[in-house]
Amino acid sequence: MTTSAQAAVLVSLAADALSLGAHWFYDTAEIDRRFGRVEELLAPPPDSFHAGKERGQFTHYGDQTLVLLESVAACKGFDLADFARRWQALFTTGYRGYVDKATSATLENLQRGLGPEQCGSTSADLGGAARIAPLVWWYRQDRDQLLEAVRVQTAMTHNNPAVLAGAAFIARTAWSVLAGAAPQAALEAALEEGVADIDLDIRLRSALESAGKDTRTVIGRFGQMCGIASALPGAVHLICSYADDPRTALIENVQAGGDSAARGLVAGLVLGARHGVDAVPGGWLTGMQRYDRLFELLEA
Repeated sequence: MTTSAQAAVLVSLAADALSLGAHWFYDTAEIDRRFGRVEELLAPPPDSFHAGKERGQFTHYGDQTLVLLESVAACKGFDLADFARRWQALFTTGYRGYVDKATSATLENLQRGLGPEQCGSTSADLGGAARIAPLVWWYRQDRDQLLEAVRVQTAMTHNNPAVLAGAAFIARTAWSVLAGAAPQAALEAALEEGVADIDLDIRLRSALESAGKDTRTVIGRFGQMCGIASALPGAVHLICSYADDPRTALIENVQAGGDSAARGLVAGLVLGARHGVDAVPGGWLTGMQRYDRLFELLEA
């Protein structure tokens, strides 16, 4: 039987895999025309940033999440040096996938001799904070250790105050949901505890108030972009609007366009923690090419 903490990882990654085909298509009319309603895992088309990836694989965000999971499972907890070594190897040993600016900058800093504590880019993208499901799984009974591990792993690639604040917000929310809180209540409590970035705080409060409104309109207003000030409020909208329907949440996420992968990782983390794996189609899980590996790591 899959635990809620394991489900948080599996559904988070399934959301990334579901996003792969239409990821970074910003024109929602084009998504409708080319992909229809994305209700199953799709391979990205030749003109995608992820061209060459196959159905059931992950975006570069999901690939990094898997590396983090492998590191945590091997070390029986978060070890920055081990994660940094595995993360660097992912991108320097023939990686077949997109390499974003945050990754390029971090790799350059590592090659210049900076250690994993100093090598992080200044990128404000959600991606570094979105991959934390393995840490939520491992530190599900120790909130202080979770928050510290989340801060350190995020800063390794995204050493940006807003991203660090957002990562802590996501971690506090997911931890509360695993402890039994409803998603909206967990989000509200995490906000009341404080978000160490005033602009992000304001946007997240607005996202809470957007529950039930048209998702494409809301995400279009916040912005479909990768930046945390746009992407994290979009993920919060999805969690609040579809708190009892993870399947629809993750489909509507893809249909809204833009950086659906990062938004999906966050929404899938929280909603997976709440509802378990049975709340999404089994084909999304077993269709992931690394599903057996994921299950092996989570059972270790």
